[in-house]
Amino acid sequence: MGFGVEVLFMTVLGLVVLGPKRLHTLLQHVARARADFQKASRSIKSQLVEEPERVPQNLKTEDG
Repeated sequence: MGFGVEVLFMTVLGLVVLGPKRLHTLLQHVARARADFQKASRSIKSQLVEEPERVPQNLKTEDG
């Protein structure tokens, strides 16, 4: 079974179980949550990139 077939199956199953209106609302919430997760992930990645640049400066000022 390919990925496209699985997505199609899940969509049809969602339509049957939830109905078109509730499925649409659920997909909106999932998309919004995914966007928030990606935003948080980018923020964490940028902090991890910036942090090593600050560490040597902090060590030099603490050691005197």
